[in-house]
Amino acid sequence: MASVSSTPLERDARALHRHHHDDHTVRPGEIAIGVIIGRTSEFFDFFVYAIASVIVFPTVVFPFMDRVTATAWSFALFPLAFIARPIGTRVFMSLDRRYGRGSRLTIALFLLGTSTVAVAFLPGYETIGLGSAVLLALFRIGQGFALGGTWDGLASLLALSAPEKNRGWWAMVPQLGAPLGLIVASALFAFFLSVLTPEDFLGWGWRYPFFVAFALNVVALFARLRIVVTPEYTEMFKSRELTPSRVGATLKAQWRNIIIGAFASLASFALFHMVTVFPLTWVHLFTDQDIARFLLIEIVSAMFGVGAIIVSGVLADRIGRRTLLAYTAAAIAAFSGFAPQLLNGGSVGEILFMVSGFILLGLSFGQSSGAVTNNFPKRARYTGAALTSDLAWLLGAGFAPLAALLLAEHFGLIAAGGYLLSGAIGTLVALILNKELARRLD
Repeated sequence: MASVSSTPLERDARALHRHHHDDHTVRPGEIAIGVIIGRTSEFFDFFVYAIASVIVFPTVVFPFMDRVTATAWSFALFPLAFIARPIGTRVFMSLDRRYGRGSRLTIALFLLGTSTVAVAFLPGYETIGLGSAVLLALFRIGQGFALGGTWDGLASLLALSAPEKNRGWWAMVPQLGAPLGLIVASALFAFFLSVLTPEDFLGWGWRYPFFVAFALNVVALFARLRIVVTPEYTEMFKSRELTPSRVGATLKAQWRNIIIGAFASLASFALFHMVTVFPLTWVHLFTDQDIARFLLIEIVSAMFGVGAIIVSGVLADRIGRRTLLAYTAAAIAAFSGFAPQLLNGGSVGEILFMVSGFILLGLSFGQSSGAVTNNFPKRARYTGAALTSDLAWLLGAGFAPLAALLLAEHFGLIAAGGYLLSGAIGTLVALILNKELARRLD
């Protein structure tokens, strides 16, 4: 059975699917490709904004402040997307129930792309004063609201369709989008920083990555529609009860599972920003090093992260996902106590911090999605997984750049690990207290 509605994009997607697969068989590899393309596009949007929050917005939007204060205000706008995301989830789940998954994805991804490309046209403080910050906040809210509608269920479908002995392997596939998105975003900014003068970069060069984000969203939309609107995939979603339930009813019945699921992933989400946004912030504000060079370090380190995510799939299938999450949370706690100080160790210290941090992130983040899907009864699995992801990102990542910056500025680099340590403790407590979660993850 097809989606409730049928847009031209959906019809084209179904036609392309039939052209390539006349046997109408469902291939796990196709799900994986759709998941990776979709997640890479989303994370590219995410990192384009995150990098600009460090090296662009403090100067363009808050030039009347000192560099640290301007960056802190830039980071104050950062969590608006994570606050708006659950609201978007509620609205788009209603659209999903009424008009179908394909229509919901089309609207959400076009809104995400529009909100992102709108940043490319942002007038600076010199043009409209504080109106620049207001517009940036509105665009950021639009990004978060749209992200609430991009939950397509493919990651859950992939995990549930995988053989029991390979659940860890398939659970890591969606997470590959994070380092891949970072690599592309960092490469674009590094290129423009290298070939343009500082004046040209801040005048117009920084805007081009936001244009690219819109193009990637269109590609991701078609790649995902090609899968989710076909009859065989629609039937698979329904047979595994991956259909949207009402958000209010799901929250009322599953709030314990949502909180536990979010905290079980907290360590990896907290580490996420500590090895992506925070190091770039520290180097930009407190050293005289070339930012383009450091972005290249991030790119190489992210490649190690890709490898670590893949390894996490192998380890999870051997020792269990819960065990791997517990081990990596303990390692993250240890990492938080000394590793941030490596950023004061010159190039060697920075490389050690970034590579080791991304390896640890890959091992933990690679299985963070596995802590969500099976923790819900079938009737609430689709919406419950989306809400859990929203909460995990809000608690673990939304305020991380601002918290880490303020802690490091006032108390030194060692204090920046405090936020990371709290995430690791949250994960360990969640895994210990929830025996049902432990049983289902192993």
